[in-house]
Amino acid sequence: MSTAPILSAVPPGGGVPRHVAIIMDGNGRWAKRRLLPRFAGHKAGVDAVRRVTRAARALGIEALTLYAFSSENWRRPEEEVSDLMGLLRIFIRSDLDEMVRENVRLRIIGDYRRFAPDLVAMVDDAVARTAGNTGPVLVIALNYGSQAELVAAARRLAERAKAGEIDPAAIDSAAIERELDTADLPPLDLVIRTSGEQRLSNFLLWQAAYAELLFVDTLWPDFDGEALAEAVRAFAGRQRRYGGL
Repeated sequence: MSTAPILSAVPPGGGVPRHVAIIMDGNGRWAKRRLLPRFAGHKAGVDAVRRVTRAARALGIEALTLYAFSSENWRRPEEEVSDLMGLLRIFIRSDLDEMVRENVRLRIIGDYRRFAPDLVAMVDDAVARTAGNTGPVLVIALNYGSQAELVAAARRLAERAKAGEIDPAAIDSAAIERELDTADLPPLDLVIRTSGEQRLSNFLLWQAAYAELLFVDTLWPDFDGEALAEAVRAFAGRQRRYGGL
């Protein structure tokens, strides 16, 4: 993949977000418009993941978080859930060597241990093999839900307070952030959602408090490096006030 067009889209003087999160939406509609089964849309979506993760590296994005499987996705038909798990296996097998070679560190957020034991083992192995990498971080949200993440963080803090380890009065936003799945990642700068939907769908609710939100009509399988570069340009053109003037 040539990175020249992508890099040329970076605004002069910087403006590249450190941490970008993407709600990858529209695989099913992409397939339906082509009279294809939903699996074909999900497969095309994996190809988009590959393009976008490479483009993120070319753009200099430090952390890219992808909403791959939400805690609500279990409500989908069993066959579709099985297809998604199979594609995750394929992605790990086909792309892990590249992540190791390109110095990418894989990070998982969410309760992925609910998955089949062989898939959990594959994920654990992938995380372990990239743990020593010092380059950009690829964060995959698997069986993730932001409300559950916040409840778990609150419960851990309550248990520590009950045990006398911390003073409840000392619990502040920083204490909560340290308990989140995203602890030690750069602050979230930009959230992109594809397919024209305009909601966060229980994704990084705390982390997105001051993130820029960008909703695009492009269906996820059609999203590519140039689309990501355009999102970076849009981000660079916004003025972030954080509640100030």
